[in-house]
Amino acid sequence: MTYQGTVQNGLVVLQDGATLPDGTIVTVVPVPRASQETGGSDTRTIWQKLADLGRQVESEPCDLPTDLAANHDHYLHGLPKRQ
Repeated sequence: MTYQGTVQNGLVVLQDGATLPDGTIVTVVPVPRASQETGGSDTRTIWQKLADLGRQVESEPCDLPTDLAANHDHYLHGLPKRQ
């Protein structure tokens, strides 16, 4: 589930009065203010946007095997592992 909110006095206040239980671990990814509030044009290049997306995804938990790149045929087709 994804929540959005704003920072007020140093605290994140979620939209629509949403709340999370105490102790909930969260990841906060700031959204550029111009595109969020004013609907202004985003002047970043496609490469900057992709780099930002990569940083965001990199910070999220992942349950993929660590050897997926080397052994994708094993995971996709059941072939023996290479390494």
